[in-house]
Amino acid sequence: MLTLILILIPFITGLAVLFIKDPVVVKRFTIATSFAGLAFTFFVLAAFINGTGSLDFTHTWIPAISVNFHVRIDGLSMLMVLLTNLLSPFIYLSGINKEQPRANILYALMLFMQAAMLGVFTAFDGFLFYIFWELSLIPIYFIVLLWGGKRRQIITLKFFIYTLLGSLFMLIAFIFLYFKTPNGTWELADFIKLNLPAGAQSVLFWFLFLAFAIKMPIFPLHTWQPDTYTTAPSQGTMMLSSIMLKMGIYGVLRWLLPVLPLGVSQWGTTAMVLAIIGIVYASFIALKQNDLKTLVAYSSIAHVGLIAAGLFSGTLIAMQGAAFQMLAHGINIVALFYIIELIERRTNTREISLLGGIKNKAPLFSAVFMIVMLGAIALPLTNGFVGEFLLITGIIHQGIWYAVFAALTMVMGAIYMLSVYQKVMLGETNKLTATFTDIKGVELAVLIPLAALVILLGVYPQPILDLTSGVFEQLFKLQL
Repeated sequence: MLTLILILIPFITGLAVLFIKDPVVVKRFTIATSFAGLAFTFFVLAAFINGTGSLDFTHTWIPAISVNFHVRIDGLSMLMVLLTNLLSPFIYLSGINKEQPRANILYALMLFMQAAMLGVFTAFDGFLFYIFWELSLIPIYFIVLLWGGKRRQIITLKFFIYTLLGSLFMLIAFIFLYFKTPNGTWELADFIKLNLPAGAQSVLFWFLFLAFAIKMPIFPLHTWQPDTYTTAPSQGTMMLSSIMLKMGIYGVLRWLLPVLPLGVSQWGTTAMVLAIIGIVYASFIALKQNDLKTLVAYSSIAHVGLIAAGLFSGTLIAMQGAAFQMLAHGINIVALFYIIELIERRTNTREISLLGGIKNKAPLFSAVFMIVMLGAIALPLTNGFVGEFLLITGIIHQGIWYAVFAALTMVMGAIYMLSVYQKVMLGETNKLTATFTDIKGVELAVLIPLAALVILLGVYPQPILDLTSGVFEQLFKLQL
């Protein structure tokens, strides 16, 4: 029952804010409720660790085709729920001082999206997983379409077509699995027990892989991402990059690896190579960018490519690294996109070549930017290092050259991020940055906790690693 309540909190809040016309009240109510949801998440986390409370909810939904509303929390789901409910309040808080038309609709859509993503991360029925997967797509479509920047109609259509096609492949695979189960069920546990022949698993691998690879995204299915991230309003970009793309990674861990081990054995190396190609490609493209938001978008492709490569390396340590890096990447990317938004608010530009000398006017902002940037480039004792070190350690078991090219994420990331910091923050001020003001109030309330998490998780990562260890040990046994 506790799992169902987690999903209902943002959903009911979203329904409520639809009927509130005052944008200030909308934002304050959303923020207050989201922090209450975060507090409830910590309560559920304690219940999970202590083995108390009801974390498995099942109710017959569509008996004609044996669909159950089955949501449950294990270690992996708990991590993803924590990621979603930890970052969402800060995403909502980041917009409190912005003038936003139709704020009640915007925040309702974000809350519905949050609820749908929580459903994705807790669904143990394949049909229910697909429904939540699709429901998460609808709010972000309208967020980008209604509040996005230039060319938003074309970019949104491209994003929608990509993700919808991927979802259809996933649905076809689930329907096939449903008909293969002895009693005709959609339950994950029944899918895992099927032990399909290698030929069938080989075909189904690509159906599920395409759906999840588009969402991550993995090369060459990534082309929707940079434009969508750049065009979406900042809060939409934060939700997309920090939480929604993790749905693809989660889908691989939860459904692809345990259900189709023979398909993974046959095609996993191919998938890993595609991910590594994406790392190299996105890293070099990022070097060429003059728009801060586009640069971070390509950086995200590279870092998520490393996570994807680790998933298909077939090693336990890489799975643990992938889970940890999902949380670390989410924290870092929210902070980076908020930093970019603050720069754009104060200077009316995101062009790197037009900026400079911000450190002279905003030393605190500069310090926070430095901490977040160091986490993004995986400096030791920051959150980014833990996950990426584990991932590369796992990939090296597949071959030294795989690890060498995968490690370009860290090497190239350091090059372009340090270059950006130097060009934007250091040097002399100009006419755009001469009046730059330091962060205060709400800006501090968003950035300081995120920067603190960058350091805290880098220094003491063990609780997060312990959270998912049991799940991955079972998953690894299925792969053997």
